[in-house]
Amino acid sequence: MAEKTKIKTSIGGSALIEGIMMRGPKRTTVAIRMSDKSVYTEDIEFKSIASKSKILRLPLIRGFVSLIDSMRLSMKCLMLSADKAVEGSEEEEEPSKFEKWAMDKFGDKFYNIVMGFASFIGVVIAILLFYAVPTTLFNLLAKAAPTLDNGTFWRSAFEGVVKIALFLCYVLIVSRTPDMKRTFMYHGAEHKTIFCYENLEELTVENVRKYKRFHPRCGTSFMIIMLLVGVIVGLFITAKNPLLRTFIKLLLLPVSCGVGYELIKLCGKYDNAFTRIVAAPGLLAQRITTIEPDDSMIEIAIAAIKPVIPENGEDRI
Repeated sequence: MAEKTKIKTSIGGSALIEGIMMRGPKRTTVAIRMSDKSVYTEDIEFKSIASKSKILRLPLIRGFVSLIDSMRLSMKCLMLSADKAVEGSEEEEEPSKFEKWAMDKFGDKFYNIVMGFASFIGVVIAILLFYAVPTTLFNLLAKAAPTLDNGTFWRSAFEGVVKIALFLCYVLIVSRTPDMKRTFMYHGAEHKTIFCYENLEELTVENVRKYKRFHPRCGTSFMIIMLLVGVIVGLFITAKNPLLRTFIKLLLLPVSCGVGYELIKLCGKYDNAFTRIVAAPGLLAQRITTIEPDDSMIEIAIAAIKPVIPENGEDRI
């Protein structure tokens, strides 16, 4: 069997509602388990922002661009997955008066407006939770213990620990819900299937099943690394006002994304002492965000990855 490094890390994916999205060098495919247990696959038309300029594909810059692309693509795939997952369901709820009014007024754009508004609220909550709250908590702590406010090391370290704790607590809580538990099982199937492909084995349920579900090139790992990089970035921010400090951190977010992205790429490409240390926190966090899948979920992952594998071997080194 060939070594894993014979494959570039050019295929990635994400778990959806009863499905998986796989993105390759040329194609993006969604595979969904329908209500009648059949498998539905569809290619997704998607153009990266990076295609507009070579500058957007430069190291450090491409990390933030990739994050934006992932959010756009995930939203598009989630909408498709949600629609197809309930398609054919016998239980159809009668639209409320508000929904009927909104559909009459906005038509097909109604759901896009709802998703856009929900995304905006999500971003606002994330900014408050992961930026303003840690700074405010440290300011309160510094009043009780003024010696902690000497320099920026303790402030940055405290804020970083609070951010990571909030993130892990949130993920742990949502993982207890039935829907998210199944989503995390699909997440595990995605990782195991990519591992099987990277090791040049035939993509069968039996082969995929034996691989581990923790992958160094994962969104969870990216989030953890980004939060850790943010601790270092915070050392250079001297502002103490929560609003000003949050604003500066948001301006420096592309830096954290860029560094985190490059580290994730290194972890996916190389296996040495440095990359294992860098990947370790994210792999530990994946014990929450990935769950061992059943065979039907592995079938979905295989159905999603096969169409995106380049026929001409362009992802071979």
